Amino acid sequence: MTYERYRFWLYDNCPSLGTGPVVDLIAGSAAGGTAVLCTYPLDLARTKLAYQVVDKRPTFRSSSNSSPSYSGVQDVFRRVYKEGGVRSLYRGVGPTLVGILPYAGLKFYIYEELKRRVPDEHQKSIVLRLSCGALAGLFGQTFTYPLDVVRRQMQVENLQQGGARYRNTIEGLRGVVQSQGWRQLFAGLSINYIKVVPSVAIGFTTYDIMKSWLNISYQHKRQGISGG
Repeated sequence: MTYERYRFWLYDNCPSLGTGPVVDLIAGSAAGGTAVLCTYPLDLARTKLAYQVVDKRPTFRSSSNSSPSYSGVQDVFRRVYKEGGVRSLYRGVGPTLVGILPYAGLKFYIYEELKRRVPDEHQKSIVLRLSCGALAGLFGQTFTYPLDVVRRQMQVENLQQGGARYRNTIEGLRGVVQSQGWRQLFAGLSINYIKVVPSVAIGFTTYDIMKSWLNISYQHKRQGISGG
């Protein structure tokens, strides 16, 4: 929704940009940033719940079983907010935005640019739309994955002893490379492809099909009203 809104706004207020890929890049980046700001606390809660380690084995220090760090999403929100207020709910949002702006922008840009190169007689082909979406997700994810790695580490670092280690994205990238090597910036990328590539492909294809269907339905409705 925001992608379309941003595109129309750019068409009306920035005519010098034209109607080509630059608009897709800017509108896609803005749409991705908007989505992140609206949903980031949920992503933070998901990450904390996924990364917490529950060790129920008794140790020589304690014979009792250890309990989970968080009991659920509401517990994450309550405890994180208690620790640092609203600001703590957005810890790591900086590298997230740094990563999502180019990722979302590249994703929309590559998808729209690939579609422009498809012959007119194949524009409605679902297979070609899926292919364009898959390539958009593949390239976009590859270029921005290191930023996602830093974001995850910043989200979970306060679960570990010693507290926060990285104050910003650049420091996080430098710290990961120095302590774990540059390969760590791409750790898990192949597994992420399995999730992201088909997800982006299906998402873009569904988006295009639904947009075309809704436009046709709206036009038919208007014609019916005019005819009546």
